[in-house]
Amino acid sequence: MRTRNEHKEQLVKEKAIEMIVKLGFDGFSMQKLAKLAGVSPATLYIYYKDKEDLLVQLGAEETQRLTTMLLKDFSSDMHFEAGMRIQWRNRAEYWLSNPLKATFLEQIRHSHYRDKVYNAVSTDFVEAMSNFLQNANDRQELCPMENEVFWSIAYAPLYNLIRFHTEGISLAGKPFQFSEALMWQTFDVVMKALKQNKT
Repeated sequence: MRTRNEHKEQLVKEKAIEMIVKLGFDGFSMQKLAKLAGVSPATLYIYYKDKEDLLVQLGAEETQRLTTMLLKDFSSDMHFEAGMRIQWRNRAEYWLSNPLKATFLEQIRHSHYRDKVYNAVSTDFVEAMSNFLQNANDRQELCPMENEVFWSIAYAPLYNLIRFHTEGISLAGKPFQFSEALMWQTFDVVMKALKQNKT
């Protein structure tokens, strides 16, 4: 029986993500991946049962890496603004440092692999965020709103800044580069929209 080679396996993962981002799931095949990674097709089947197994494992591994990063320095007991500040910092760090992997995760999220990937991932992040929002509501730090409204306001502005940065251009057609100053200026506006006005 052939043994796993960690270096080759890592290379296969990197090339698989590159191929999926470039060609999509329909353009991806084990044959093409083997050629791109410089390994024999038989080598891939040491690591994965088939194409679906590869995609689910890859998606689950990267989703878990993302959620671990999002929970860095974060606690569900934090006051709302402090916790949100850490969430914005962690999300920006991941998306700006891993643009290819972030794009891959977006593709997974909009594919039929989504449920299988999410079922293979720890629920720590979902539980932490649910508890965080419940605590913020209990302390009356948040304006009353539906969850979908909250998620749309809470993070979409950050992701738009990152999208402008990735594309290198603003809506006005001018060159655009992400900066912490712009991120925190946007964050302050989002906080005003979400926080309960107690005056």
